[in-house]
Amino acid sequence: MSIRRILSQIVDRSIDRHLARCLLCGSAEEVRFGTCSPCHQDLPALGHACQCCALPLAEATDRQCAGCLQQPPPQACSHVCWYYAYPVAQLIQRFKYQRDFSAGRTLAELAAFQLAPQIKGEHRPDLLVPVPMHWRKQLFERGYNQAQLIANILGKHWRIPLDNRALRKTTATDSQQKLRRTQRRKNLTHSFVAHPRVRGLHIGLVDDVITTGATQEAAAQSLLDAGATRVSSYALARTP
Repeated sequence: MSIRRILSQIVDRSIDRHLARCLLCGSAEEVRFGTCSPCHQDLPALGHACQCCALPLAEATDRQCAGCLQQPPPQACSHVCWYYAYPVAQLIQRFKYQRDFSAGRTLAELAAFQLAPQIKGEHRPDLLVPVPMHWRKQLFERGYNQAQLIANILGKHWRIPLDNRALRKTTATDSQQKLRRTQRRKNLTHSFVAHPRVRGLHIGLVDDVITTGATQEAAAQSLLDAGATRVSSYALARTP
């Protein structure tokens, strides 16, 4: 057994012990995927949303938002579990910036269970591809790609293979957090390159949060340009 596998098992067992109690309230009763039943029920479910970009919709009869009706995005659909609001936002921030892998695993496990009905039949992707980070940022700033860790868990639960090299971020773009949609689009132009091996495949694009949708659109377009037949987007949370 390799040293990497041994270390992985040690980390998993450590996380499993931590998840024996609810991450949110500390309860040890009815804990599943790291949260107790009452806390799970209190998570801010996204509810009815645009089928293309997952933007929340006010009218139950609407299937797409005005923006997607006017200019359809390259991804065929987007599936998201929660609003980016308390406590999901705090758990994602702990996962991304504080190396709290138990928070990330909890959300990814819950998402795998919650989104499972969306991947049946013709809607099932052939391959999961995480939204990549530029190698310099991943190596020198964060140390890991949170989208890849989420995709690992989704792929394990859904039994869908993962390819973390099918899509590369070739341009070290500036921070996206404070940019508007049009600015983000400009910032991301030509920043992704997909490998030709995605040709003929339905790709499941995985990320942690969809903010304006600009990242998903740029990544999805690169996959389609490389020959993917369809791109479906999956994320933990969506900003309103």
